[in-house]
Amino acid sequence: MNFIQRFFYGRYGWDQLNFFLTVVALVLYFLNLFLDASLPYFLYFLCILAVLFRALSRNYPRRRAENAKFLTLAGPAIRWYKLRRAMHRDKEHRYFKCPNCGQQLRVPRGKGKVSITCRNCGVSFDEKT
Repeated sequence: MNFIQRFFYGRYGWDQLNFFLTVVALVLYFLNLFLDASLPYFLYFLCILAVLFRALSRNYPRRRAENAKFLTLAGPAIRWYKLRRAMHRDKEHRYFKCPNCGQQLRVPRGKGKVSITCRNCGVSFDEKT
């Protein structure tokens, strides 16, 4: 057990990009099972190698830069998914987008027609809740 701890000391470890690559690898693996083709298996193998390389790397600045670039590319999709999930779970509120700045605004349901004022830019608009 002590050997494993010493081996992983100073290694980069796990981050969001590794998680994404692992999910892609699993999808490719199951795709390979159903299609019985060599390309998905080759891509699966490359993803697993990339995950292992990144997790065992000692080059922290490079791995952090890779993860930051991934998060800038995937950030809008992640935020969109989290907002949609929150909207689906929240049955007590309606969500509106400000026509001026695009800010998401939350308003209680069942209040009829209300005037909504954006906290970000101060624009008022009327909506039915």
